[in-house]
Amino acid sequence: MCTFRLAPFSRRGFVAGAALVLAAAAVRTVGAVEAIPAIAAAADLNYALREIADHFSKDTGKDVRLSFGSSGDFMTQIRQGAPFQVFLSADEEYVEALNKEGKTDGEGTLYAVGRIGLFAPTGSPLKVDGELRDLTAALKDGRLQKFAIANPEHAPYGRAARAALEHAGLWGAIVRKLVLGEDVVQATQFATSGLAQGGIISLSLAKAPTVAQAGAFALIPEVWHPPLLQRMVLLKGAGDTARAFYDYMQTQPAREVLKRYGFVLPGEEG
Repeated sequence: MCTFRLAPFSRRGFVAGAALVLAAAAVRTVGAVEAIPAIAAAADLNYALREIADHFSKDTGKDVRLSFGSSGDFMTQIRQGAPFQVFLSADEEYVEALNKEGKTDGEGTLYAVGRIGLFAPTGSPLKVDGELRDLTAALKDGRLQKFAIANPEHAPYGRAARAALEHAGLWGAIVRKLVLGEDVVQATQFATSGLAQGGIISLSLAKAPTVAQAGAFALIPEVWHPPLLQRMVLLKGAGDTARAFYDYMQTQPAREVLKRYGFVLPGEEG
């Protein structure tokens, strides 16, 4: 069973005898807990990587601890010494920067290319189309009040969303209506919950059943924004389990999961 997070420790209600038993157990298991590597993963992997990690655990008997968020925030945390052992970034430039700073074990490898699209929740007045024609009309006729994207300051999918909106000539008109998510998962939550009439999210999240059931989605042409080249890398000090997981990400079972969630795979472009 893949470990995603550790539950907080509580002392409430412990009697002295039980406390001694737990303390002894903690001494025996602390090494095992510390051996579970922490993986920093781009938010667009939220569903796909959980599946891959479960498969990895079943196939190898080893666990990893997954943390999801914006790639820019993870880069900052890694620079500050966060104890991650593998970094799966939605923008390969973050990996390249960390490599130049001596934080990584090599240059890493491209594991996927992401795609973005327009999402509108059920009941939204916004109609979805990849070329954003109705979004343009909705801005003019007042139907659009709030629109969700990830924060372009640190989220690669937010930068791609901004580039697509600029390509369509909508950025100046829509910027005051934006609801910014810390990452593309939060932007998706804003869009699916009805807090916004729509948003630009990743294809990988749109393919998740809970999201797909919440509304409609249309791909935006890939030429409307810089390619979302997603690179992963081992960080300095990575242990054997982290290295095994890094290798597993390049196996056919892992690639099949990524493909199912809409990622373009290295070697299969076009």
